[in-house]
Amino acid sequence: MEQAASLPLLRRLGWWSALALVIGSVIGSGIFKKSSVMAAQLGSAELLLLAWAVAGLMTLLGVLTNAEIASMLPYTGGQYVFFRAMYGDFFAYLYGWAMVSVVQTGSIASIAYVFAEHTQYFIPLPRFPAAVEHRLAAWLPGIGTIYPLENAGVKLLTIAAIVVLTAINYRGVHLGGGVQVVLTALKVAAILMLVAMGLSALAEGFGMPHGGTSAALSPPNSSWGLIGAFATALAGAFWAYDGWNNITYVAGEIRAAERTIPRALVVGMLMVTGIYLLVNVSYVSALPIEVLARSELVGVEAAGAVLGSAGAAFVAAAVMLSTLGTTNGTILSSARLFYAMAAQGRLPALFGRVHPRYHTPSGALLLQALWASLLVISGTFDILTDMLIVVSWGFYAAGAAGIFVLRRKFPEAPRPWRVPGYPFVPLAFTMFAAAFVVLNLTEDLQAYARGEIPLMRTVLGLVLVAAGVPIYFVLRRRDARQAHLSSSSLRSPQ
Repeated sequence: MEQAASLPLLRRLGWWSALALVIGSVIGSGIFKKSSVMAAQLGSAELLLLAWAVAGLMTLLGVLTNAEIASMLPYTGGQYVFFRAMYGDFFAYLYGWAMVSVVQTGSIASIAYVFAEHTQYFIPLPRFPAAVEHRLAAWLPGIGTIYPLENAGVKLLTIAAIVVLTAINYRGVHLGGGVQVVLTALKVAAILMLVAMGLSALAEGFGMPHGGTSAALSPPNSSWGLIGAFATALAGAFWAYDGWNNITYVAGEIRAAERTIPRALVVGMLMVTGIYLLVNVSYVSALPIEVLARSELVGVEAAGAVLGSAGAAFVAAAVMLSTLGTTNGTILSSARLFYAMAAQGRLPALFGRVHPRYHTPSGALLLQALWASLLVISGTFDILTDMLIVVSWGFYAAGAAGIFVLRRKFPEAPRPWRVPGYPFVPLAFTMFAAAFVVLNLTEDLQAYARGEIPLMRTVLGLVLVAAGVPIYFVLRRRDARQAHLSSSSLRSPQ
């Protein structure tokens, strides 16, 4: 019999689990998919590498800022707890609602789906005939047509991966953390082997480096056009860098969290940035920029160009490891956010159940798996997660700005880690994140005006966040009613 959140979550994760959670939650499918899209947008190998470097630098500024906040508030729930301290309950709820409804659950669905897609490189997965796939098609106004039966075999394997990883994390945070360490070590080793093999083969004359700008891609020829294209390309890189703050959700189960989390964040993101730059150097060395821009599986194609079919198979296996590790890390950490919200009465009590034997947030894990699986079946997860990268960065900007609020509200609070370069580092990240959000919204609105995308896809993230507002006030009225009934019963004669 499971019990509600009166049972504690135990501090069973150490340094290596924390570091693996940072790296494993970040390196997923993005590095194997986004470079081709970014190359098409920028039309230049140099600009592509610059975009990855800028995204890494800006992410690191956010990491340095959040490390101080995490050392000050090392509690389960992470960013949700931070926002409650900074801006109050309403803003924290909006953040949590966005994470619950789409961002985290959609990430689980989309990353696990990439794992299942690459499994087909080795094992063909069954699917229905096209006529059957399109029979239950649904059209969503302003978004387009979705096909629940499309790629049925891939979707079933995706759901199976979510269920198995959820079961592992259900059985204990130590087991889930151990799996994360193993998967992260394997994925990093596989990626570094890919880079080493590719660059060494090129150095020995197996291939010729490629670079420069391709006229065939027609890169932007005006300053504003280049800025807009660069901002759009950064969105792809930021998606690949996303997930670095997941470790804060599980702070209540990390030993010496006030010191371990800041160290893991900084070391982990420095390693991720270096890996991403090495992988992209390998890409642009192996493939001409116009080929890179057209590639659907850029890692597989780059390795195949240098090492043949064996290299392509190796990368496909690396992608499977990478996405499996990221899915596990997101499942482990996100459930703690939902648990923390339930403990505050901002989600149904079922989300706050803790297993009496395993001391895991079993209710949040099961409901998270159910919702992510439904997103997989619906086929809408890629649409939703693509639209919410801007929303995520809006919250990143608010989180970085919140460090100034916390220093003013709690000047004497212990801060084992202090952001270097204060106030310039958090200020630079806040301004950059805000500018990034404005530039991408402007670019989307211009694309809508040109008829390139539907209006709903432009504002979907904002609509989804706003949809949680009435639910918040319903919960507030419920709390007020319960408080009134409780006070009335205390005043009544016995």
